[in-house]
Amino acid sequence: MRDLPIGAHRVRCVACGRNDRDKTMGVTVDHEGAVFHCFRCSAAGAERQQRQYIRTAAARTIPTIAKLDWSTTAETIWNRTQPLHGTLGATYLRRRGCVLPPRDSHLRYLPPDGKYPPTLTAAITDAISGKAISLHFTKLANDGHGKTGTDRDKTLLAGHRKRGGVIRLWPNESVSTGLCVAEGIETALAAAHAYTPVWSCVDAGNLADLPVMAGIESITIIADHDDAGLRAAAIAGQRWADAGREAVIVTPDSAGHDLCDLAVAS
Repeated sequence: MRDLPIGAHRVRCVACGRNDRDKTMGVTVDHEGAVFHCFRCSAAGAERQQRQYIRTAAARTIPTIAKLDWSTTAETIWNRTQPLHGTLGATYLRRRGCVLPPRDSHLRYLPPDGKYPPTLTAAITDAISGKAISLHFTKLANDGHGKTGTDRDKTLLAGHRKRGGVIRLWPNESVSTGLCVAEGIETALAAAHAYTPVWSCVDAGNLADLPVMAGIESITIIADHDDAGLRAAAIAGQRWADAGREAVIVTPDSAGHDLCDLAVAS
């Protein structure tokens, strides 16, 4: 980031960026260095000259704000959702080459309310405990034929914990000894043509941190074919293999693509 000229820039996120076109991180550069923030995964930080950083750190203590695990806001939104089948959410997923998940999936549809567009809404639950912790939103065009087309068409519920969470696209009852996981919702549902049950890990960071879960003897990891995706899949796969579990990584042949891209192309 130090190579960028002075001014405001949009670049690929160092934590969740998929390719050079995926510019979700805002960077502001001045004479002292750079500050950055990702509008999708909320990764943030600064690259400052050493002296300036030390003076700033000594001058004040920045409080750590704890992330919420669920809330009345999350509960209110979730209670407004409805099953996907027969909605614009189903229209969008089919056009992306996805398999619709079961009706008891943690992926549902939030109808428009005049302020917000039609939205795919997913409950993020702790991978180990199953406790609901946050919500993930995919904002759709009014005809369901795509997303809204803005850099904020995929968001998380502000102030809530995402780390350690998954989206259970198939319910726990469907999982016996094997499970398939992927980063994004659409990639996971495209993989469902060949692999079920399948869960989404929300992003590359969560995929890399995916814990070994009791009772699951084999894991199939769908890797996005980009630096972050391949690295996350390798880290998770190694963790599961070290625990004595079978770990298989499936990667699209084309760099810069995920399985959803290939499903749409076909």
